[in-house]
Amino acid sequence: MLTPSPTDRSRILADRVEAFVRKVVIPYEADPRCTPHGPTAELVSELRDMARDAGLMTPHILPDGSHLTQLETAAVLKRSGLSPLGPVALNTMAPDEGNMFLLGRIGTSAQKQRFLEPLVEGRARSAFFMTEPAVEGGAGSDPSMLQTTAVRDAGEWVINGRKTFITGADGAAVGIVMARTGSGEHAQSTMFLVDLPHPAVRIERVLDTIDSSMPGGHALIAIDGLRVPDSQVLGAVDEGFRYAQIRLSPARLSHCMRWLGATARAHEIATRYATTRKAFGKLLVDHEGVGFMLADNLIDLQQAALMIDWCAGVLDGGSQATTESSMTKVAVSDALFRVADRCVQVMGGSGVSRDSIVEQVFREIRAFRIYDGPTEVHKWSLAKKIKRDAAAR
Repeated sequence: MLTPSPTDRSRILADRVEAFVRKVVIPYEADPRCTPHGPTAELVSELRDMARDAGLMTPHILPDGSHLTQLETAAVLKRSGLSPLGPVALNTMAPDEGNMFLLGRIGTSAQKQRFLEPLVEGRARSAFFMTEPAVEGGAGSDPSMLQTTAVRDAGEWVINGRKTFITGADGAAVGIVMARTGSGEHAQSTMFLVDLPHPAVRIERVLDTIDSSMPGGHALIAIDGLRVPDSQVLGAVDEGFRYAQIRLSPARLSHCMRWLGATARAHEIATRYATTRKAFGKLLVDHEGVGFMLADNLIDLQQAALMIDWCAGVLDGGSQATTESSMTKVAVSDALFRVADRCVQVMGGSGVSRDSIVEQVFREIRAFRIYDGPTEVHKWSLAKKIKRDAAAR
């Protein structure tokens, strides 16, 4: 269920994006260059060349550098997500979409020219280095647990630490590294821009994960003596936690947008299967056990679409939407997982076969319930807010 576009410009753009994904991108889903660690650099380049020729590269950022509103962006990114390869081709994928948003908001003019422009043009990829290995007590869902440090030395910053689940690090040209600055109980964090690859930023291995849509996969990283000049501090020193919030709410919402598109497509495929295949003398859809699952899908998809648009409207109103994005991430990721699970069930053996994209969508959505904060962390945060609000009455 893809809700109508809120403006004429977003409707026209969303329709063009959907046509491109359906006609050009979807045929590549069976390409052998789609690997367990994401599409290869060659495939990414090929898809982006076609998107560029179609005038659809990074469609949510307009030629003058301005952005669509969040509500307009939702209309476009939902359509880009109709294939797991759609966001890759159109440059609306994570982590680049969130990194471009952050750079556009707080980067200096020189930083935008050097680091942002190649990303917007789709000629470079990026990575966001925040999550750290749990066995070392590092930051996961709680960024205040950062162990990676940045220390001043001879007019530069020296960064040391380890990171994990760093999406797209393998093959990225731009990195945003989050590190502790200062020491003690009230140590702050700072974000640093880094040119990649860099000898001080070493990929120990690319992790084998359940999902496979993002170029470069998810890497375990060692940072050893990385020297960064002041000119590559993103924003202000010690403001990394605040900037993380600026990035995370829109980024987790854009995840919801893209995966709504993918799950709507899975529902299309399951519906086509159920309305053409017979069992026990009638179409599958005429068996209540199947027809009711498809009906439940429609309900969940519609609710997810409305939740996304509600949160987008809150962001457009100037709020950071921390609470609203947590609510939306929980509701949408759980609803979309139910939809994807039902699609697999409706299709039976075909649903678990990689002959259909339904199997991949199921895997991707399952991972999404963890990425950008597990459901339980968001609920815990919401519960704390409920307690605070009750105490303030």
